Amino acid sequence: MDRRKFLVGSTGLTAAAALATAAQPRDAVRELTRALNPRIAAARQAGLAMLKPDAKTLERGLRLHAESLVFDGYGFSPRAALDGDAMAAAIKDGASSIELKDLREEMSMTRYVTEPAEQREYRDAWRAAGVTCIFQNAGEEGQDPLRLIKRLARFTFATDMLPNIVAKAAVPDDVLSAKKDHRHCLYFTGNGVPLTQQWVSVSDELRYLRVFFQLGIRMMHLTYQRRNMIGDGCAEKANAGLSDFGRSAIAEMNRVGVIPDCAHSGWQTSLESALVSQKPVVASHTTCAAIHPHIRSKPDAVIKAIAQTGGYVGICCIPRFLRGDGDINALLSHIDHVVKTVGVDHVTLGTDVAYTSQNAAAEQKKIPSRPRSRKGFRSLWPADNFRATAQASQSIAWTNWPLFTVGLVKRGYRDDDIRKIIGGNVMRVARETLVGVS
Repeated sequence: MDRRKFLVGSTGLTAAAALATAAQPRDAVRELTRALNPRIAAARQAGLAMLKPDAKTLERGLRLHAESLVFDGYGFSPRAALDGDAMAAAIKDGASSIELKDLREEMSMTRYVTEPAEQREYRDAWRAAGVTCIFQNAGEEGQDPLRLIKRLARFTFATDMLPNIVAKAAVPDDVLSAKKDHRHCLYFTGNGVPLTQQWVSVSDELRYLRVFFQLGIRMMHLTYQRRNMIGDGCAEKANAGLSDFGRSAIAEMNRVGVIPDCAHSGWQTSLESALVSQKPVVASHTTCAAIHPHIRSKPDAVIKAIAQTGGYVGICCIPRFLRGDGDINALLSHIDHVVKTVGVDHVTLGTDVAYTSQNAAAEQKKIPSRPRSRKGFRSLWPADNFRATAQASQSIAWTNWPLFTVGLVKRGYRDDDIRKIIGGNVMRVARETLVGVS
């Protein structure tokens, strides 16, 4: 669907119709709206229907988004559809649950390298989102180095094989280069600090932290839901905070050049991490407890402590964490709250969502159902009956990144401040973390 037809067809949007008849903006802007596939177009229409921007706001927001460096503070590269026949064959051959999990992950994270239809989906999602770089989830949640390295391998492979589409960014200047060259890139984060758990000494236990930095990891979760040797996770009732070993881990992260991420940490662990770190600490994908107190949110005291380190709070696109209606307007309200609490220099979007190929549903139908497995160890979610509407969820789809910028324009933010929110703050933290690395 071309830009003119799509914008005119957006329900109730006189602004869109006006923009469609206006002079065509430069090509970079048109790339955000031209030839959107049905899934992306439906999400875009849902977001526009909720924002209801006038023509001037829409034009300014799209142009600003196209011209700016956009850096998702924590997220996922677009996902490919599985190969349903291959999955079905593996099940028939008696593959273990671990094998099937690995196969599923590898397919969703790499099939766009070799499959033309999936590569087209991949390119279209990046183009529609107008994102320069993602702080890419590149490590399965946990501490085991072997567990962490698998997902890192997937994205290393993808960036090695498709450098003209998506490259690995090792330093912030690589992100600038990608923007200049009209490409995209991934800056890697691992969802845990790699620990051998032999406990010979503190230094011995932390030695793989530097190894993973050398492999390209630039940010790490301190905890994930549960308690570990670093501190309490966000779902632990005790909320005991950071351990002595956790303090040593953060000191080593500061030394090596890895950003401590407390997104899944308990409130006390998050607070103490910010108090002891000598470099920026972030909550890369979270929400504000003052708006909706969820285990994955952060209270104002933690937000202020993170800001004191020079870090950022990334607002995620998860309706049940945002609450209200769980839509694009709720997302923008959380950004507003961080700005009012600590200023515009310490907020970004860490979407924590991905675009999934339109082919996924058809491929999934080919895969035989399997018995339900036990609840995962990390899954300590509280009982929750909240269900966002389909339109609300669509409004904060990853490919609606341009509308996040439009929404900030509508809320009255200046262009320079919007540039900080949609990428500049993440770039600053990335740079500051590498200063004086030894």
